[in-house]
Amino acid sequence: MSTGAAAVWGRAEQQDFRSRVRGALLGGAVGDALGAGVSGLALEEIRAAHGVEGVADYVPAHGRRGAVTALTQLTLFTVDGLIRAQVRRDTGAWHPPTDVHRAHLRWASTQHHWGARRTARRQRLAGRRGVALRPPRPHPGVPRRLRRHRHGHPRPAEEPHRPGQQRRSPGPPRSGSSWAGNRGSCCNWPSSARPSPTATPRPSTPAFAVLVHGLARGESLDASVQNTLALLADRPGHEPVTEALRQALGSVRQGIPGPALIEALGATDAAEEVLAVGVYCALVSEDIRHGLRLAVNHSGPSRATGSVCGALLGALHGETALPPAWLAELEGRATLLQLADDFAMEMTQGPALHTPSAVAPGWLARYPRT
Repeated sequence: MSTGAAAVWGRAEQQDFRSRVRGALLGGAVGDALGAGVSGLALEEIRAAHGVEGVADYVPAHGRRGAVTALTQLTLFTVDGLIRAQVRRDTGAWHPPTDVHRAHLRWASTQHHWGARRTARRQRLAGRRGVALRPPRPHPGVPRRLRRHRHGHPRPAEEPHRPGQQRRSPGPPRSGSSWAGNRGSCCNWPSSARPSPTATPRPSTPAFAVLVHGLARGESLDASVQNTLALLADRPGHEPVTEALRQALGSVRQGIPGPALIEALGATDAAEEVLAVGVYCALVSEDIRHGLRLAVNHSGPSRATGSVCGALLGALHGETALPPAWLAELEGRATLLQLADDFAMEMTQGPALHTPSAVAPGWLARYPRT
């Protein structure tokens, strides 16, 4: 099947974007796996077990080296939900928060119900998201909150577009556009933060999405942070996140990077603190290996800060900058690569894959409209 549509982006731009998307997903997973075996330990405990320099390589966790956790699992399902949201635009219904929420519910069901895991495998999820179908389980409150909470109010599939509204292609988004904001508001990018039911919503996740979006479109990390701060200024409740990012920028000039400066940014799993630590470690890193080691060797949530830092550095430098030895042992690498490639292809060549009147059968089988 061919829709007759040409690619939206040029070839070189598509290849660069795909490399950065791959880098973001693989880098986040590498950081997750690097911190998995020490997350939640005090720095003194990490050094007692692994030497004065702390963790320098994968630590066995969940029965193997390079094992990922629920952070990477949720990232995989989030990306799947974003692709489905784009495909569903052809039906006249487009509400990414709803599609991502549904993806998170699919993930939650695999954590508790063997029947859901078998169903996922029959639907080929074992091939693309096999790492998402096994323990470790996340914080026990997460699946319950997912079932209770409903993201937004989607426009029904049968409701047509508003008069004059045209279907937009998923072409090159402008930096800071709603492309990043809409997806960022519903993405569960790596964060171990456990929100309180009474807590005021904070735009930590949209901020992270805008950061990654800017890097994937070729911005420098500093420019992406500055752009994110400018966009945050108009969001209600932005103050804690803005302050955390400003502290991360200020810490860059406060001396040699190390655990003391990192823990001064926050050693809890609050989302804004995780984001600040990940940004700081990425800003001061000499290379990806150095940045990730900084991001996991402290007394905070190592897997979350490692995952955020890895995603930022991977998006900044692309997949080829990631340490090959760590990639070789990374659990689920093939799954991550396929989903990254599918996301990049949907965002850059979506009109060539599906339109309201035609669709590539294989694509619709993987990303149903329903």
